[in-house]
Parts: sequence; structure tokens; C-alpha cells
Amino acid sequence: MRGFVSFLGTRLARAFVALWLVSTVVFVVMRLSGDPVPLLLPPDAPRSEIFRVRAELGLDKPMIVQYGIFLGNVARGDFGRSIHFRDSAMNVVIGYLPASLELALTAFVLAAAVAVPVGLVSAIRRNTLIDHAAMGVALVGQSAPTFFLGILLILVLSLQAGLFPTSGRGDWRHLVLPGLTLGAFAMASIARLTRSAVLEVLRADFVRTARAKGVSEALVVGKHTLRNAALPIITITGLQLGQLLAGAVVTETVFAWPGIGRLAIQSIYNRDYPIVQCTVFLSAASFVVINFLIDVLYGVLDPRLRTR
Repeated sequence: MRGFVSFLGTRLARAFVALWLVSTVVFVVMRLSGDPVPLLLPPDAPRSEIFRVRAELGLDKPMIVQYGIFLGNVARGDFGRSIHFRDSAMNVVIGYLPASLELALTAFVLAAAVAVPVGLVSAIRRNTLIDHAAMGVALVGQSAPTFFLGILLILVLSLQAGLFPTSGRGDWRHLVLPGLTLGAFAMASIARLTRSAVLEVLRADFVRTARAKGVSEALVVGKHTLRNAALPIITITGLQLGQLLAGAVVTETVFAWPGIGRLAIQSIYNRDYPIVQCTVFLSAASFVVINFLIDVLYGVLDPRLRTR
């Protein structure tokens, strides 16, 4: 038990360090991107008005003071007031968050539901036409840029076939194209790694022993193979979920999906520091939390990892 507590403590400390580094990098990069005050005032605004707005936003203080204030506010979950929306940055981002979660979870379910069976079948039927076709499609899914795949799906399935809407958020039909676009890379990655993990286990001695004893192929695959191949599959699946939650910027932009990725892009153009800092922090936090949960699950499934 003591070893498991130490294991969790180490992973938790790494998570906090990762979040601190992400917050610091975002803070510095946004300050280097330029002064947002000229975007808020007319070109002929007097210098006194410029100084007043800078003081109101806290931009007149030294950088190190701004950084200290920023870290203190982040510790309380306060990212400041949005320059563009004139509201709490956290409130604005939370308003856009459900759309991103809906899209990411849809893409994840599609990817996992398709990729794991495809990878398993490819491993069992290795070097057959099914295997080559599945891995060929997976390679295309990993290689095709997200924006290209999204535009291609719009052209074929929306404009030509008229099956789905081209953009926006609404019923389930609006989710299909962005979900496929966002989940394509994850689907390909999970399928390829599932195939590799299952192939490695199928070559193990205990699998050959089980087959020599006359155990049915379904039992060999279901009980012996999948159980021992579960760790790498869980890892890649969990990491892909984190990437889907944090990396939907291109997909949301192509399909005009009202999520935090599209909000972040618009806020970068507006130099809205609080919104960008909040969206990046929440995206990084979701990724870190998923990684932490994967580490905990690893420790539960494989006690040997608790000593590392």
C-alpha cells in the first residue's frame, strides 16, 4: 500500500509541474504576441486613454509582477476578465466547453469502436488481404491532414450527396462529419497499435501452449491475448482521448463548431489574454488528468510499475 501511495504521489507531482510549465509558457507567449490595447481603442485615442486602459487591464505593471498575479489567480481558478467578451474568462470558456466535449467524446467512441476490432482482426488475419487493406486505410488516416479530410468529407458527403450539414452544431447529423474528421487520426493510431500489441502476444509461448492443449481460438484470443495486450491498448486509447479533448482546433474551425478550440483561435487574433490562457490551461489540464488516470490504472493492472 505504501508503494502505491508513493507511486500516486510521484505521478501527481509530475502533473502539477506539467500544468505550471504550460501556464508559464502561455503567459510568456501571449505577452510576446503584442499589446491588445490598440485593438480596443480607436486609432486616434489620446495617450491618457491608452494609459488608463493599460492600467485597468494590469498591463502597466512589470512582467514579473503580472506573472505573480497570474499564478495567484490561476490557483483560485480565476483567469481574469475577457478583453473581448467583457465577462469572466472562465465563464466564457465553460459556455463553449460542452460543444468541445460533445465532439471529442463522439470522435473517441467512433475511433475506439472501430479501431480495436479492426486491429484485432488484422492481427489474427495478418498478411492477408483484410490485413493489408485495413492497415492501408489506417496509414491514410494517419497521413491525411485534418483540414484536408474535413474539406473532402464536406465536398463528398455534404455538397455532393447531401447527407449531412456542412457546418454548425445541432442534431446528431451535425456531429457525423466533424466526429469522423477528428477521430480519423485516433482511429488509425489505435488500430495500428492494437494490431502490433496483439501480434506480440500471439507469438508468446503461453499462447502456443494454450493452442497445443486444444483451447479454442476464440478463448485464446479473448482470454489470453486481449488481457495481456490490454496495457498498450489502454495507453494509446487514453492518450488519444486527451488529444481529442485538447486538439480539436482545426476540426472546429473547418466545421464552424462552437467549441473552445475555435474560441482560442478567435481570441488569439483578438489578443484576448485571459481567454487564451484559460482555454489552453483547461485543455492541458484535461490531458494531464487523463495521463494521471492512465498511470493509476497501470499501477493497478501491473504492480511492478509501482516501484518505478
